[in-house]
Amino acid sequence: MIKILDPGPQTTVQDLGRTGQMRYGIPPSGPVDRSAFLLANRLVGNPDTAAALECTLLGPRFDMTAAGAIAVTGADMPVSVNGRDAAGWTTIALKPGDVVKLGAARSGVRAYIGVAGGIDVPLALGSRATYLRGRVGGLEGRALRKGDELAVFACGRVTMRRVPPHAIPDYTGEPTVRAILGPQDDRFTTAGIRALFDGRYEVLPQSDRMGSRLRGPRIEHARGHDIVSDGIALGSIQVPGDGQPIVLLVDRQSTGGYTKMATICSSDIWRVGQARPGQSIRFQQIDVEEAHRLLRESDTALEAAVREEIA
Repeated sequence: MIKILDPGPQTTVQDLGRTGQMRYGIPPSGPVDRSAFLLANRLVGNPDTAAALECTLLGPRFDMTAAGAIAVTGADMPVSVNGRDAAGWTTIALKPGDVVKLGAARSGVRAYIGVAGGIDVPLALGSRATYLRGRVGGLEGRALRKGDELAVFACGRVTMRRVPPHAIPDYTGEPTVRAILGPQDDRFTTAGIRALFDGRYEVLPQSDRMGSRLRGPRIEHARGHDIVSDGIALGSIQVPGDGQPIVLLVDRQSTGGYTKMATICSSDIWRVGQARPGQSIRFQQIDVEEAHRLLRESDTALEAAVREEIA
């Protein structure tokens, strides 16, 4: 068992998400930063599909009732075990009664806690991922609270691993996010398209797992901002009538009636999800062929990231 002593502002159980439910209006949910989530699981020897914890801006404090191992990846949250500093992006062995604490994020927004064996909560529509607005999945469809107890699946011997420094993402600075035009880029003026790709956009505090709201140069429509509602892909850049873009994320609605100028490459979604309120991002236009190349490179780097074992 893991016993939650302090949950932090928003800590949820997530796995890779529920597929095949968007037709019913239920989003996939799952981790906003998929790569960091996968590495947290791989560092403790879990399958990629195992459930882990996603923490937002400030992590939880919890204790372990049995020996085990965890790994913390994602946002740069200081980690301690029984008050002593511990390293992120590495396997951390724990004894019964050990108390783990994650502090406030120094950069990035979301951290991930992989637990050897994986979090054991009931499947909901084939997934353990928490969809907060729909109160589906995770622990009773909600964020964790003080006093919650989470069961953990049994696991065998855990190999101690780490992610080498060069493979740890940098969540500071001004990220550049690659995107492909469409599906409704014809509903924008040339100046409107240029505004998105030439401008700087600030992440607003109203951002969440559903979408990242941005503020920057106004994007001009050519023929109005309303369309007949159609499906929304992960990373769609929706532009309502005020000309300010919204990047739709893992808890997005299934359909929408605002024009969508572009779609962010799947390998760059994490850059948006880890950008803090007040941080600026820029967009770069690429084509489908380049997006496929970037995804292959990202997958290759991910496969190599946890091969180095600790002596």
